[in-house]
Amino acid sequence: MSYVRKSPLWRLGLRISGGLFDLSTKEARVAALEEQMALPSFWDDGSKAQKIIAEANGLRSLIEKMRKLQEQKDDLEVTLELAAEEDDADLFSEANRLAVDLQNQIESFELELMLSGPYDKSNCILELHPGAGGTESQDWASILLRMYTRWAEDKGFKVEVLDYLPGDEAGLKSVTLMIKGHNAYGYLKAEKGVHRLVRISPFDASGRRHTSFASVDAIPEIDDEIEIDIRTEDLKIDVYRSSGAGGQHVNTTDSAVRITHLPTGIVVSCQSERSQIQNRAVAMNLLKARLYERRRQEQEAHLASIRGEQKEIAWGSQIRSYVFHPYSLVKDHRTGCEVGNVQAVVDGMLDPFIDAYLRWQLAIAQGRASLSSNVDVEMDI
Repeated sequence: MSYVRKSPLWRLGLRISGGLFDLSTKEARVAALEEQMALPSFWDDGSKAQKIIAEANGLRSLIEKMRKLQEQKDDLEVTLELAAEEDDADLFSEANRLAVDLQNQIESFELELMLSGPYDKSNCILELHPGAGGTESQDWASILLRMYTRWAEDKGFKVEVLDYLPGDEAGLKSVTLMIKGHNAYGYLKAEKGVHRLVRISPFDASGRRHTSFASVDAIPEIDDEIEIDIRTEDLKIDVYRSSGAGGQHVNTTDSAVRITHLPTGIVVSCQSERSQIQNRAVAMNLLKARLYERRRQEQEAHLASIRGEQKEIAWGSQIRSYVFHPYSLVKDHRTGCEVGNVQAVVDGMLDPFIDAYLRWQLAIAQGRASLSSNVDVEMDI
């Protein structure tokens, strides 16, 4: 019985009875959606119909995953019973393997269930900007670009470079990515903030240790149903020649577009498409997303001021440190999550930090933690 208590059986049982995933509630919701889909007038509003279908498909997928986990749990219980009855070491070994595998699947499933925000399932607009420090910080920004690209590709997401401004000697001055995939924003919202690097600089002939900073901004892609009032007279639109790779046509015509929103000072640009019209359309979508995010942040700040609270993460705050020297450690200052293998992290191993952040946010939302609380997660890989 001591083995059973250490296995994932108890945690999975709690999830089935409620918690993050209430199976009966989800099944009832699917039934209600299917009733709407059966109505003769269902396709009268095509956009609404597509949303209902997408919600139903998403819920069916979750239900199917939950049932598979239940089947694996049942198999593990049977294996444990047989092992106990026959006192069979091989069966206990098999039960241990099944338990570890089930534990990993449960944790992955829990992470998926935490992405329940209104835009968590959206594509993500990711912007990287180096801090003060010239070439060193610009190189750090390019390392972050590689890190996020590798992480996204490992997830099966599509990465598009919308705008890229190279550094003077190395690295980059700014880059805007569109990361497309289910839950892309839900995952990458954990990365918003300032990232700090400590290392022996490859650009310092004296071999001294340097500290560099780069900011990461994550914004959900906004669909056309969100109403954002953008007046033509409030826009300054510039066209220029693309500075990045992209073929002869892109580099020899003024196809890149930069849009400045005069009332707010927000600047967006795009040079990834082959025509000025396409780049302008993408840039307008970026502006729409930035304005919506700005409005959301202003509303949150207003509510926080009424409640007398401070914002959890302010723009410009340091969220994570990557230390290559004098020791090897990546630490998230919000959650306390630590990973000892810095190289693995900059090669795209971000899941421990994203997992810890989402669990920390869930704990705050459920009133089980204060803004200053930490999630104790330590991993040495």
